[in-house]
This record gives sequence, structure tokens and C-alpha cells, in this order.
Amino acid sequence: MPKILLVTDAWKPQVNGVVTTLINLVDQAKKQGDTIHVYHPGRCKIRFPLPLYKEITIGVPFPCGVRKLLKKQKWKHIHIATPEAPIGLNFVRTCKRLNIPFSTSLHTLFPEFVEKRIPIIKSNIGWKYMHKVYEGSSTILTTTKSVVNMLKEKGFTQEIKAWSRGVDRNIFKPSKKYKKTSKNILLCVSRVSHEKGLDDFCSLEYPDSIKILVGDGPYLKTLKKKYPDVKFVGKKVGQELAKYYQNADVFVFPSKVDTFGVVQIEAMACGTPVAAYPVIGPIDIIKHGYNGYMEDNLESAIRGCLHLDRKKVFTMSKKWTWENCYKQFRDILLNVQTQN
Repeated sequence: MPKILLVTDAWKPQVNGVVTTLINLVDQAKKQGDTIHVYHPGRCKIRFPLPLYKEITIGVPFPCGVRKLLKKQKWKHIHIATPEAPIGLNFVRTCKRLNIPFSTSLHTLFPEFVEKRIPIIKSNIGWKYMHKVYEGSSTILTTTKSVVNMLKEKGFTQEIKAWSRGVDRNIFKPSKKYKKTSKNILLCVSRVSHEKGLDDFCSLEYPDSIKILVGDGPYLKTLKKKYPDVKFVGKKVGQELAKYYQNADVFVFPSKVDTFGVVQIEAMACGTPVAAYPVIGPIDIIKHGYNGYMEDNLESAIRGCLHLDRKKVFTMSKKWTWENCYKQFRDILLNVQTQN
């Protein structure tokens, strides 16, 4: 059985799509009898909260400790999930110096994320940094075919593979108690940060509707002051989160910077259609007019979603499983190992 080292700067107690993916990856490996060892911020002696994002912990590993870990263990494969962040970057550099093969993944459009937060740092500068960071990686795993094509267009020459995502169907499933009310319940679930496009959701003026935002983050206080008509319920997980999906009439996904958006398929697994912009992420998940609508105008997308068959939305979501996600991950990594 393969012995895999997974290196990540994103880990519990963070709540986001990357962490959800990696946690389920480890769980699925256990079920298959495989072993994934995770090196995350909690294993670093130097740790501190990220400025402006206190819920995110930054870990800084000692280079000598990284070398020791890489040398003493005979890893079947090393996968660095966050090569652009401090822990991942340290492992990338050390693997290169020791001539140890490794693969990476790209979960976030990091240059666009940085430009949203710090406009003076333009995305073209960020992409130059990304090229340098991913140099030496045998394979880049990313979320969808659209992102694969985008990376190729930006000049990445490594093998690039699309890597699916999944849903915990013991939690996210349709509810028999769903009933349409006189008010349209519009739901958004997100990390509450500036780049997520949440102003576009909160400022919606769709008639006869209730807007609910689930999530926490550094932009929450600002949104609460700006949009008193929105119901902010904070971070929710598990069954409690599922109930919000199940009772919503439409799930609104306003982000233009996500490469996937696990929350979209969690909503669909509960039978709730998704209204989104026609951008990377939604364009690979939504079949326009069947399980959601993609429009430049979110009100128009919501209007279309309200007429969709929730049973069909749920049925179309069945292809998204964590079992398939891990199988793809395992097959790609083993193929890389064979090639090396």
C-alpha cells in the first residue's frame, strides 16, 4: 500500500473547500487501507495567526526538520498541496535540493486573490511567482478542465490533471420536510472575506425573498453594517449546515475567484439549484438550465433556478463523491511514481 506524505498549510480548524477536500482525502485513504501522513501548521513550533485572517494559522517549519523528515522516511510519494504558502514552499525547496520528486496541487487562483486584497500587487506579478513555485513539480493537480486549460495558456509545462471533489452524502441530502413558502429563501455559504463577491449577494433586491449568509471571516462586521436586511447566522457545519441547504430555494454563489466551490455541490446534493456567474468554478459544475443558472445578472439566474426540478438537481449531483476524488488522487500519484 502506498505511503504518501501530504504537505499543506491549510488544515483544521480552518473551514474552507481546501481543508474539506484534504480531510476527506485522508479519511478515504484509511478506508482503502492506504496511509497518508499529513504535515500541517500544527506540526510547526513557530505558529501565528495570519494578519487580517485570525482564523488562519501560519506555520513556519525549521528547514533542518523538513530535511530530516524527507530523508528518514521512504515515502511512496510526496504531494505538496499548498506550494505557494510557507510550509509548502519550504518543502518544495528542500525536495528540489535533495532531488526528491514531488507533485503539487492548485486549489486557488492565488494571484487574483492577492490582487483583490492588495490591488497594488497585480496578478501578472503573482503568476510569475506561481511559475517559480511550481517549477520542479512532476504533476499539478487542479480542480477542473477549465483550470487545466487556463494553466496551460499561462505557460505551465508540467503534466496538469483535473481532480474532482465530493460530498458527504450521509449529511448533505434532500429533506422530505422541504416546502416552498411565500418568501424565496436565498442562501450563500462562504468564508466571509473580501474576495468572495459577497457584496453582490448581500445587495440583491430580489422580490419577496429572505437572504441568509452562512459563514465567518474578517469581512463579516463590515457586511453586517452595510446590509441590515441580510440574516447572518455565522459558521455552521455538519447537519446544521445541511439544514440551511435543504430549506433554501436557491443557493447563490457570487464568487468569481474560486476554482471549484465545494459549497455548490453540497447545495445540489440537497436538491437546491445554484445561481452563479458564468466563470471558472460554476462553468464546470452547473449545467445551465438543469441544476442551476449562470448569468451575468444574479437576479436573472435566481429567477431561472426557482423553476427547476429539485429532484433532477439532486440526481445530477450523484457523480460528486469523495470515493471518486480519492481514486483520482491515488491513480494520478501512483502513475507519477511509476514514471519516476
